[in-house]
Amino acid sequence: MLERSPSQAIEADAAGPDIFRRRVLFVVLFAFTMAGSLALAALALTPGGFDTIDIALLALFAVTLPWMVAGFWNAVIGFLIMRFAADPIAAIMPTAARIRGDEPVTVSTAILLCIRNELPERMIRNLEPMLAGLDTAACGERFVLYALSDTSDARIAASEEACFAALAARWRGRVAIIYRRRTVNTAYKAGNIREFCERWGGQHEFAVTLDADSFMTADAVLRLVRIMQADPRLGILQGLIVGLPSTSAFARVFQFGMRLGMRSYTVGSAWWQGDCGPYWGHNAVLRLKPFIAHCALPVLSRDGVEDCHILSHDQIEAALMRAAGYDVRVLPQEDLGWEENPPTLLEFIRRDLRWCQGNMQYWQFLGLPGLKPVSRYQLVLAILMFIGSPAWIGLLVLGTLAVAYSDTPASFMRADAGMALFVCVLVMWFAPKIASAIDILLHPKLRRGFGGAGLFSVNFVIETLYSILLCPILWFGHTIFLAGLLFGREIGWIGQTRDDHAVPFTLALHNLWPHTLLGCLALGLLATTQPAAIPYALFLAGGPALAIPFAVMSAWPWLGNFAARIGIGRLPEETERPAALMVLALPAIEAAAPSRQPSAV
Repeated sequence: MLERSPSQAIEADAAGPDIFRRRVLFVVLFAFTMAGSLALAALALTPGGFDTIDIALLALFAVTLPWMVAGFWNAVIGFLIMRFAADPIAAIMPTAARIRGDEPVTVSTAILLCIRNELPERMIRNLEPMLAGLDTAACGERFVLYALSDTSDARIAASEEACFAALAARWRGRVAIIYRRRTVNTAYKAGNIREFCERWGGQHEFAVTLDADSFMTADAVLRLVRIMQADPRLGILQGLIVGLPSTSAFARVFQFGMRLGMRSYTVGSAWWQGDCGPYWGHNAVLRLKPFIAHCALPVLSRDGVEDCHILSHDQIEAALMRAAGYDVRVLPQEDLGWEENPPTLLEFIRRDLRWCQGNMQYWQFLGLPGLKPVSRYQLVLAILMFIGSPAWIGLLVLGTLAVAYSDTPASFMRADAGMALFVCVLVMWFAPKIASAIDILLHPKLRRGFGGAGLFSVNFVIETLYSILLCPILWFGHTIFLAGLLFGREIGWIGQTRDDHAVPFTLALHNLWPHTLLGCLALGLLATTQPAAIPYALFLAGGPALAIPFAVMSAWPWLGNFAARIGIGRLPEETERPAALMVLALPAIEAAAPSRQPSAV
């Protein structure tokens, strides 16, 4: 059992009732919003009586609701904290607010870089500034970097070995570096880290987890480690992750929206989830002793015979750590870590489907003894994130057919309740981004970081249209993939293509023709029967109908470079040009040079 000092026990006892009240408040808000939304939907469907089609539509809508409702209230809570708390970090995580930054680092920490079929030069580019910062802070002897390779490509493996040998030679005597390669990718990334734990885990108190595309500064690593040192209850401390500036048009707009959505959502969820927070698998710090003892993942079975390993390991590890009596928390600061986003729609879909397959394994853990209620909620929500996709597509298909074969749209849905429901759905869908956008526009320093109110507003509109196109494309992709899972289709763990590249029309056609067919059939049917319904149907059918040109055009290299120059998708790092990122020589930051930036207001 976890031992605590008297002062820590008093603090925990005081925090217990407070966090319980927060969770009760969230549950009440969530339940009432769910009930109200379903009641409004039922009212909207009352014309002509309530038949089997209406019941099916209501059931599908109910499946899509939890993710939107949770996002809405997390955003509202996050906005209130960001705007009105004297110290938002203290409101979420008091221990972090008390860290000055000059506390001595006394523990041994392993830095775990998990890689598979990636270009080693880029990873080393991201690692060396962190190593230099640790050395400058006179903390290098407290850290050991482990490059944990699962690379299967012999050519890349040879390059990896040579590059990390050279890196180890450059840093000998300052920061120790160990390279290890497994020949078999058993249990994916979780198995890679577990093998480290069995071999070297007893030599260190903490481990910082990094992905191949991660970038963390030494200051960020030291801050997280100092917080972990100060609170022995902490088992996992997750830092907020934002996107590295990119010259891909697809990634630029995505990372702009991600920055907005993650900010308010994470602040709000951290306020009520408290010690039962998320773990995203990288840019985080683990306490190794309880992680080794309690977070080993079971081997599942496929059809009761063949072994099956967990693909999305992080949320299960967080749930197991919390069940063991240790806290899992997220620190929602935007300077704690970056990652590279996929440069094209097709690469994004490939990564997304891997997450989809992994999250579908969570259902087997919902009944695991000892899990906290919030942990079970997180697992259910992670499943619903992808189960909601076929529900959205079902709403599109069934709703289109129902409207098309009605005498008039009014005989299918009440105009007043239908419009109110439509507005509510849009508000809940975009609430995290709206909340962050309002906070940024009201905050002069943040506003200037995004290039000023004018440029920020233009980018917000572009990102909104982008999301309206992107989300239904992903939803239909999930639907196809989930149907394939029922027949044994799976996706492996392969390297990501991270460099900007064009997407040929033929490749987009090969991958996205089903999406295009769905969207065009839905819009075509409405055009010949109920054209007045087309503007509403575009929110679900427009993206799939335009999937092929969207994939091709958003990958044009010249468009990405042009967007970076004029500020489309601009991030604060491109305006303020922090020294930590300047050493990476990112083309996006170079393109957004001060001489090219507009006046920030």
